[in-house]
Amino acid sequence: MYDHASRPGKPSSKEEDAPSPDKPPEPPITRIPSVLPDAETSPAATSANNTTPASGYAVGGGEDGGDNGGANLRRASTVPSPHFALPLWRKSVIIMITSFTALSVAFASTSLFPLTSEIAGDLGTTPVVVQVTNALVLFTMGCSGFVWAPVGRLAGRKQAWIGASVVFLLCTAGTALAPRAAEEKTRLKIFVAMRILSGFEGTFFHVTGQTWLADIFEPTQRGTATGFFLLGTVFGPAFGPCISGIMVTYAAWTSILWLQCAMIGVGLVSSIFFLPEIRRPGDTERRKAATSSVLGILKEFNPSPVFKVMLLPNVILTDLTCGLLSWSQYTLLAAPRHLLNPRFHLTTPLVSGLFYIAPGIGFLLGTVVGGKFSDMTVIKWIRIRGFRLPQDRLNSGMVSFFFVIPASCLIYGWGLQYEVGGLALPIVTAFFYAGGLLMAFASVNTYCAEVLPKSRTEVIASKYFWQYTFSTAGSGTIVPMIDAIGIGPASTIGVAFVLLGGVLTFITAKFGLQMQHWAQRKGVGSP
Repeated sequence: MYDHASRPGKPSSKEEDAPSPDKPPEPPITRIPSVLPDAETSPAATSANNTTPASGYAVGGGEDGGDNGGANLRRASTVPSPHFALPLWRKSVIIMITSFTALSVAFASTSLFPLTSEIAGDLGTTPVVVQVTNALVLFTMGCSGFVWAPVGRLAGRKQAWIGASVVFLLCTAGTALAPRAAEEKTRLKIFVAMRILSGFEGTFFHVTGQTWLADIFEPTQRGTATGFFLLGTVFGPAFGPCISGIMVTYAAWTSILWLQCAMIGVGLVSSIFFLPEIRRPGDTERRKAATSSVLGILKEFNPSPVFKVMLLPNVILTDLTCGLLSWSQYTLLAAPRHLLNPRFHLTTPLVSGLFYIAPGIGFLLGTVVGGKFSDMTVIKWIRIRGFRLPQDRLNSGMVSFFFVIPASCLIYGWGLQYEVGGLALPIVTAFFYAGGLLMAFASVNTYCAEVLPKSRTEVIASKYFWQYTFSTAGSGTIVPMIDAIGIGPASTIGVAFVLLGGVLTFITAKFGLQMQHWAQRKGVGSP
């Protein structure tokens, strides 16, 4: 068996801690530093028979190497990010600003869900048209990385962040002004155009925010930091319908949009003053080369790098898992008014909007607890194995995938189907349903941010593409599906999706390293 703790210039653990005659020998403890961020998830794969010394530490594979797939793991010669040394208060400010900006965009994605009848009346259209528009907004949010990620590569991450904030602010204001158009047909056209254009900024904030945090937090802190960042991305979708339901009871529905403008304005000003510009080695030279010609600029907008990383089995399996979870998340958020109002004789958006408090709190707690638990899982595997692999954190979501979400979702759906338990049952089960979803999300989100450090922007963009594609399908089809087959069978379909996501995550957690070795041998997945 390999002595993982031994390395040149340092005695092995046996030489350091020889057991005394009076004390039974303790089992050896594997101690290998966690792989550095620039190589943390792309270890060089060599055959088990290759004994050439590696740069840094090597971990032998084979039968004695645990689940390393018969390959050696090597730490490449890299330099830790200088931004790891930022003071905690500065990192906390970055989390707050990025999370709040992402909250503003995520809030806009669902805030109009319970107001379809009011909006349709003002615009002279049907609620179905408004629902389809809301679904298209989710789809364009998934595509926003194809638009703004190239801008970030050309102009810089912070400049692209500020530019996207300005465009989102203007489009939201345009949506709010749509009902003031003179002609009824023009109102609807302006509303649809401005809403869809505002979606094109959406997940860019999610992607860039997670990339920022991955650049400033060490791996054993990254899950917790990502969890706090995701508070914004989950607070928005969860509490958007609740707040809009309250506001529309006392004011016009356009007041929701002006609130969104104020929120993104605060995020914009804060970003200008407090977000750092992080440049990686070679960024300046590459940017100059890309902007030296029109062809170079157009090449940066080529979406193929995002699609190429999807060729990696572990990436596409994780992307699909996020999509399946997102289906469940948005079907939970899109249907409450349709389900609760006729069953419990609720007559105003205010009362049905208050229902969203339960899943909202579940989302918030699930995000924080899930992020912390994923970090604890990483630390546990470092203690067991002596080094960490990025897929280790995926093990933290198994209880949610296979127990919490299925149990709560089935009780929620079939309880409403047979109208048992009163209003308390869907409120309580929605809380656990939402908490389980975000505990599962916490591990896969952080995994996407670190699985390919040099291509993390592309990986996260691919995740959100699939995530919001499934969100579009879920939010657009859940109400017709419930009308056709009932909420009980519809919930069962959602549980099947979550269980499938759990199986995909288990496969990635177990065989993720072998998948990367296969991709390296075949030369696929390189952006």
